[in-house]
Amino acid sequence: MKQIISSRAAAIIYALSVGAFGILHFVSANEMKTLLPDYLPGGVFWIYFTGVCLLLAAIAIIIDKQTRLACYLLAAMLLIFGLTLHLRPSFTTTFTLFLKDAAMAMAAVLIGNNSTKQP
Repeated sequence: MKQIISSRAAAIIYALSVGAFGILHFVSANEMKTLLPDYLPGGVFWIYFTGVCLLLAAIAIIIDKQTRLACYLLAAMLLIFGLTLHLRPSFTTTFTLFLKDAAMAMAAVLIGNNSTKQP
């Protein structure tokens, strides 16, 4: 079956959205700080750290260097966020955030699996 949109184009679009989330972590750090749970020490540091990780993953995907490693680490980070921050016993807005994290994590795995350039 012929692909209408190449996997590379899809990976770049995905990377741009991941990068946008990374930038958002820097621009809206103070607003995001209020969303951190009390049991998580470090406060705003984690927001900036997450922003850096998202930006590095986006860059790796766009320049197609260490893409598999970057995508697997991104997927792990997103699943950890989903399980520790967004998954709650109720089906509320936090559950949709968990679903978003899970979907983005699995997309990262697919991109990593399809990466052709490896060290």
